[in-house]
Amino acid sequence: MQLPVLVLAGPTGAGKTDWAIRLADQAPVEIVSVDSALVYRGMDIGTAKPPRDVRDRIPHHLIDICDPTESYSAGRFVAEAQEHIRAIHARRRAPLLVGGTMLYFRALLRGLAPLPRASPERRAQIDARAAREGWPALHAELAALDPQAAGRISPNDSQRIQRALEVCYESGRPLSDLQKGTVSPLAGLPVRQWALVPADRAALHRRLEQRFYSMLSAGFLDEVRALRGRGDLHAALPAIRAVGYRQLWSHLEGECGLDEATIRGIAATRQLAKRQLTWIRSEPALQVLAPDMENAEASWIRDVCHGLRELGL
Repeated sequence: MQLPVLVLAGPTGAGKTDWAIRLADQAPVEIVSVDSALVYRGMDIGTAKPPRDVRDRIPHHLIDICDPTESYSAGRFVAEAQEHIRAIHARRRAPLLVGGTMLYFRALLRGLAPLPRASPERRAQIDARAAREGWPALHAELAALDPQAAGRISPNDSQRIQRALEVCYESGRPLSDLQKGTVSPLAGLPVRQWALVPADRAALHRRLEQRFYSMLSAGFLDEVRALRGRGDLHAALPAIRAVGYRQLWSHLEGECGLDEATIRGIAATRQLAKRQLTWIRSEPALQVLAPDMENAEASWIRDVCHGLRELGL
């Protein structure tokens, strides 16, 4: 009998990490991070990275595998996630994929289309245009070239707008066309999918604000200052463009005060959560759970443990 792949998605701040850790304390699972920021070393506070003692106690994968100078792609994630899934299954355990980078989930669950390689020259041209015209203007251009892709991408999501336009320019075809007909790398494996979606969105927003201030109290600004002090990082790198890091970097560059950077960071975090929730609503295979409902977590853990026991795990 094939062993399952477990998926726990959800917006930032929904409690995914805590649920995953408490499940791992009771069930034979290993956690595979699905987070484009947790891959970077030296970025701990602002990414809400699980503490080192927890990671020493419970196996975690795809955390601290890159230097912030590197770019980490969906393609690399899919390849490395597949390797870990096979290895975890070989150990007679269940992989629990946990995170909020929805592009990575989509790539793993639906497959990746063969896309043209990144073009530094083309990206520089797009960045120069964005500096002159703004990313919303380039999003409008994308909407004319590829309405489906534009509908999935926020007008302020510079990284995804850039890549979608690059694909259009380099291939002569819309990204959404190239993505049709892909096959999931997990095809043939039983996949159980859940998403944590707080019933009280206002409470989620308050929690995200409180968490940002807690990160600042824990030394978030010093963490960004240390990254900037290395001298080999800059604001255009994917690592530094991560939510929270980008805004505090701007403050350290003298572009705004700390209060303004904090307001921007909280707003960007809420916008990220909104984008994640939009993706969740578009995925009918996800079973939605409300983490703020009484006994929701206990019921989920009981259900997963029962299912794994039936498989002899």
